[in-house]
Amino acid sequence: MIEIDGSIGEGGGQVLRICLALSALTQKPVTIKNIRLNRKNPGLRSQHLTAIRALAEVTAAKVGRLAIGSSKLVFSPGPIRGGTFHFDVKTAGSTTLVLQALLPVLAFADQRSSVTLVGGTNNPLAPQADYVINVLNPVIVSMGFKHRFRLIKRGFYPRGGGLINVLTEPVNELHPVDIVNMGTVEGISGISHSCNLPTHVVERQANAAKRSCSRAGFQTTGFVCDPGLATKDPSTGSGVVLWAETSTGGKLAGDSLGAPGKPAERVGEEAAAKLLSQLSIGAPIDTHLSDQLIVWLALAKGRSRIKTTMLTLHAITAIKVTEKLTSSQFKIRGKVGESGIIQCISGVA
Repeated sequence: MIEIDGSIGEGGGQVLRICLALSALTQKPVTIKNIRLNRKNPGLRSQHLTAIRALAEVTAAKVGRLAIGSSKLVFSPGPIRGGTFHFDVKTAGSTTLVLQALLPVLAFADQRSSVTLVGGTNNPLAPQADYVINVLNPVIVSMGFKHRFRLIKRGFYPRGGGLINVLTEPVNELHPVDIVNMGTVEGISGISHSCNLPTHVVERQANAAKRSCSRAGFQTTGFVCDPGLATKDPSTGSGVVLWAETSTGGKLAGDSLGAPGKPAERVGEEAAAKLLSQLSIGAPIDTHLSDQLIVWLALAKGRSRIKTTMLTLHAITAIKVTEKLTSSQFKIRGKVGESGIIQCISGVA
């Protein structure tokens, strides 16, 4: 039994998700204490319970202390089994954060899987579903993990009710990546979306984002406007996600969500400003992507390197937890708050 202090580093739900995923993958039981100790609402929340139950079902794990508000958890996994699964967060809690724990495990399942998740898809404090589809997933696919992510219905805070489905094909091993050179920006794409709002909202958001990119010397080569008319979405909201791809396989993005009283133009301008800020640094992997790739780097066979626009406490925390549960070795060049290179020599087995 390995004991992990959940207050390590950044100390949020990320520690829990990484611990559980790597526990399942290495078949090492863990006890996690001080879960989300310094958060406003410490302990487990509904979104975390869903991730735990999902991993418990996939691995037939024995779980102790599973309850809202619990600050300690015992997780003892069994073999990873693929199949058809359905999980409901019950709130607007993020479905993409649940997948953050679940997808690396299903990559090494004994068969194909289909996972349906109900909850939030476009949350302010989690990766947007559009970001996962267009920024994170292409990098993981390039590592050899074939999967298809479908956003069926959007779910915004506070109502949630969004619906996503992921089909996965298990792998024998993952390939390392080496993305440290910026190369050239091959194009900027984006999506402007809304649900239960006038159709002009998505157009105004999109036009504002395009104008901002154009003024900076970048043209958008692909832009989708989704006014949410094809499905009866359960909640109301809007947003913009922009992403750039470089000639070296780099991915950088910026996003923004609408809010009551917030002009549609400001949503588009904010998303563009975030992307342009990332592009100005000259590193091919954006801040949030580097955080989310740590576990995947540890699972890839061989040496991986990425250069991120900014080393964050999230990334450092992910590395610390990953090194505690695997034999993978990380080296970091750079300081927190600055651009840096993350290298991983994989040693999961």
